[in-house]
Amino acid sequence: MGGLSPEAARRARKVIQYVHQDAGAALDPWWSIGHALDEALRIHGVTDRVERRRRVDEMLEAVGLDSSFRSRYPHELSGGQQRRVGLARILVLSPHIVILDEPTSGLDLSVQATVLGLLDGLRKRLGLTYLFVSHDLSVVKRMCEQVAIMYLGRIVEVGPTEQIFARPQHPYTRALLAAVPKLEPGSLHDTPALPGDPPSGATERAGCVFQTRCAFAVSKCAQARPPLAFVSNEHMAACVRLNEIETVV
Repeated sequence: MGGLSPEAARRARKVIQYVHQDAGAALDPWWSIGHALDEALRIHGVTDRVERRRRVDEMLEAVGLDSSFRSRYPHELSGGQQRRVGLARILVLSPHIVILDEPTSGLDLSVQATVLGLLDGLRKRLGLTYLFVSHDLSVVKRMCEQVAIMYLGRIVEVGPTEQIFARPQHPYTRALLAAVPKLEPGSLHDTPALPGDPPSGATERAGCVFQTRCAFAVSKCAQARPPLAFVSNEHMAACVRLNEIETVV
């Protein structure tokens, strides 16, 4: 957190916490779960050992693990349990905003449902705000109130979840939602694949970042990067042909 004083940076880290995508890799294999959670509190100035133990046990219980997990090590836990420990380690600091990076990746569907239920319950119970990063659109639809769609690191559409899923505006958002597998036989054949490959994100280019793969691209798409424009209340998209595409589709 460059530019901040050490004290301001410490306060910011306490307000905003990040849950790693690979919970197992984020835990030190040589440290017990109790040690890992205790360390976070010590770093943030909780000097009373009894208070640290109370808060660790309280947070383990909040994520559905009893105090016996204090003495266990990461390799002794299942993937779902590791996710719970990862959550406990950052929630013990009482953050306001939690960044969740693909919190259900690598988990089977039953464990995913359990983890998502836990996340939703903790959000309501602790008054948390989640910044949810995911490629799983079904998870996004279930968990998020607002969605930002990104392509090559640029936000191309943003708005309330219901509006974006019901009425996507940007060509990339439409292609993304159309590619979601459906149960109807033959439905995959109705969705043509996007042409070409995604260009390198390391190369800066003029115009819309999606222009090389967009079926609606015209010459003006290459001239300047379109700004986000309001489609409706709270719903914005970055496309110079928004009004035209609405009549074409």
